[in-house]
Amino acid sequence: MLDLLLRLVALVAGVWLVAVALLSAVRTFVLPRGVSDPLPRVVFLAVRALFDVRTKKARDYAERDRLMAMYAPIALLCLPAFYLLLVGLGYAAIFRGVGVADWATAFTMSGSSILTLGFAVPADPVDTGVAFSEAGIGLTLVALLISYLPTMYNAFSRRENAVTLLEVRAGSPPSAVELIKRYHRIHGFGRLGDLWEQWEVWFADLEETHTSFGALAFFRSPQPDHSWVTAAGAVLDAASLINAVVDAPHDARADLCIRAGYICFRRICDFYFIPYEAAPKAGDPISVARDELVAARDELAAAGVPLKPDADQAWRDFAGWRVNYDRPLLALASLTMAPLAPWSSDRSLRGMAFPRRGVLGRMF
Repeated sequence: MLDLLLRLVALVAGVWLVAVALLSAVRTFVLPRGVSDPLPRVVFLAVRALFDVRTKKARDYAERDRLMAMYAPIALLCLPAFYLLLVGLGYAAIFRGVGVADWATAFTMSGSSILTLGFAVPADPVDTGVAFSEAGIGLTLVALLISYLPTMYNAFSRRENAVTLLEVRAGSPPSAVELIKRYHRIHGFGRLGDLWEQWEVWFADLEETHTSFGALAFFRSPQPDHSWVTAAGAVLDAASLINAVVDAPHDARADLCIRAGYICFRRICDFYFIPYEAAPKAGDPISVARDELVAARDELAAAGVPLKPDADQAWRDFAGWRVNYDRPLLALASLTMAPLAPWSSDRSLRGMAFPRRGVLGRMF
């Protein structure tokens, strides 16, 4: 009687473990929206802890960047292995529950089935059916990963194409002031509207992909001095400077670009449980000091860029735009260990206090 009860418990526990792993895999690889799931979180947190130990010993940013470039790919490849392990353990319990003589044999049967090795032959029709179902699940998990990677790398390619093109316009590292100077130099203020439209679309795509594919935010750019966070910050700051400081006809497309940017940043922050002020008010503090804006105005004036005469109003207007994305920008720069760039990662919130579930708390 006791043996029958233990077998029943093993069977129920095994079915539950397999169901949890499969549901998590569907949420991660199939469901087209970002949902909280504990299993990917465990994997990514464990891998990140190992990388943090190593990066703390890095001598400079270049070494740290080389190390962190491997973080997301390794963690992502560990994820299906973790799913296969859970399914294997679950099926071992199921084999034990349906009558396999001992746990050693149950583990052998499970490993042979999920890896489709075939060296452990089922003894009866029930064991055969269980082995077939496990083999099918193992192949499905591998197929899901294979189909998941091209989709994610397509999103990565779209993101990095815009980041690379921005270097031509804003320098490296990207600078909002440099972007405005270069457009002025080529008499291109009238063409800035096209840039705002392109980046508004880019922000919409970024929001969708970086909340559906949680690991994508941690895939680093091919060039060590590039980052999707600092590039986005430079574009948003350039649009804010154009609206607040530069004496040029107002273009509503700059407003829409800024709005698309801070909505995108906030949604990504929500995904990682990063706190921010949802309804910032005019006059709330920002990380850019007034002296820094004055220095930017002086640099623009020296380049011949026409400026609005009222410096006080320019500061109020710029701060009013920047406050919408200031904290999310800095938090994401810290989260991704972005390379140094003006007005973003050079003051990112390293060591900031997040909720217990925050930072890497919601990888998918």
